[in-house]
Amino acid sequence: MKEVFKVAIYLRLSIEDKDKLNRLDDSESIKNQRHMLMEVINNNPSYNLVGEYCDEDLSGAGTYRPEFERLINDCENGKIDIVLCKSQSRFSRDMEIVERYINNKFKEWNVRFISLSDNADTENPGNKKSRQINGLVNEWYLEDVSNNIRSAFNSKMKQGEFISPFAPFGYLVDSSNNNKLVVDKGACLVVKDIFNLYLKGYGYSAIAKYLNDKNIPSPSLHKYRQGIKLNVVSNKAREDIKWNSNAIKTILKNEVYLGKLVQGKRTTVSYKNHKIINKDKCLWISYPNTHEAIIDEDTFNKVQREMKNRTKPRGSSTVHLFSGKVFCLECEHYLRKKNSSKHEYLVCSNNSTCSNKSSIRYDKLVSIVLLEVNKLLDKFYDEELLKEKINKKYNEIYKGKLISLESELVSIKRKIDESKNYLKNLYEDKVNGVISLEMFKTLVSSYEDNKGRYSKQLDNVNKKISIYKENIKDFDNKIITKYKKLDNLNRVIVNEFIDKIYVGEVKDNIRIIKIKWNF
Repeated sequence: MKEVFKVAIYLRLSIEDKDKLNRLDDSESIKNQRHMLMEVINNNPSYNLVGEYCDEDLSGAGTYRPEFERLINDCENGKIDIVLCKSQSRFSRDMEIVERYINNKFKEWNVRFISLSDNADTENPGNKKSRQINGLVNEWYLEDVSNNIRSAFNSKMKQGEFISPFAPFGYLVDSSNNNKLVVDKGACLVVKDIFNLYLKGYGYSAIAKYLNDKNIPSPSLHKYRQGIKLNVVSNKAREDIKWNSNAIKTILKNEVYLGKLVQGKRTTVSYKNHKIINKDKCLWISYPNTHEAIIDEDTFNKVQREMKNRTKPRGSSTVHLFSGKVFCLECEHYLRKKNSSKHEYLVCSNNSTCSNKSSIRYDKLVSIVLLEVNKLLDKFYDEELLKEKINKKYNEIYKGKLISLESELVSIKRKIDESKNYLKNLYEDKVNGVISLEMFKTLVSSYEDNKGRYSKQLDNVNKKISIYKENIKDFDNKIITKYKKLDNLNRVIVNEFIDKIYVGEVKDNIRIIKIKWNF
């Protein structure tokens, strides 16, 4: 038997330490653990301290711990005879880790494990079952904590509270409420530009180039300059990270710019396995009107339709006027845009089997469509029928939204009434001695918080109702007054007026072209 044993002490703190003045300082918990373990070593002449291994602010759930890994490596290499801990849970709460090292590898490496508060000692054969029971209890504790945290996060999301530590580009986390977003006045203008540029025909890469050429900082650089520390994995310097297609696409698809929170899209496999998995869309948690919108719903929906329909010629970063809208009348395949030395033209993408072999010059199609749009405008001013059709379509959209908002308004008013009754009953309970004065004050404080939240929701919904009513009132001339007479077309006009264009084959020097309007 050895007369002197090489002893290592392992210390760990797993919660955010609030008793430190400086993160470089030792916490009181670490100091207490060290004092307890050193007292054992000092009272045992055969114990010789060969190393201290300390992981602060790190979990014992089996995640990577640098000092723990160093300890294991030294044990395997014969540098340690005894590992001394305050408790088995300080070593690890993960049953798999406990079994692998304490009950197996340490025995193989001839390393003794001792923990003081729960009397775990691998030199005692009858101690194994208690160590395993402790391991199970610790693991159950971790699972319970994980489930409680998930449940708390789900509850917050269902109440429309923002739970991420970082706000999406265009927003900031409210300094007075970490669960609410407020508009970032500078970045929100960039978001609006991105949506407008896309509707004008710019592609993802073209928008990214536009922003980079204007030296507008990318989302990660923008946050970095605000003092927000993001974990960005890149081999580039922070200042060199530019806008790219993925960033543009992410912004264009994000419903947060409608004033809506959509959360819970991803989760981890378990508290032990941190691999991120995507959840089914039906499990996402959506909550409307949680913050100020940057993009109106009409613009957002136009962009989503455009993203589904849009195509672009190879080698181009922008789309042509009729991208995603021109189809073959014979086989219904889309028409592909091609270039020659003299002209641009469109041809059926199913040219090998379709009877529609003849191409159509792009500039001629532009002229034909421009003429038909102007005819439509003339027709509008001559007949009320077109105006009624347009109004009918958009009234249905706005009125549907209006009904939804008015329903929401009724719900909020009901909650306010219930809250008032609750306060009345609360006061009666205090007068009758059912609850103490302190409890009454606490509950009244909670009531005031709810009252303030309901009041803000009420104002927000009332504003939206006013906007929708104004839209319905003024829509008679919403589209047409913008375009009394068109001299040329652009992508925005095409999207506004046209659903699809069908180009037929040439028969007897005649080609049929049909336009399907949006109304």
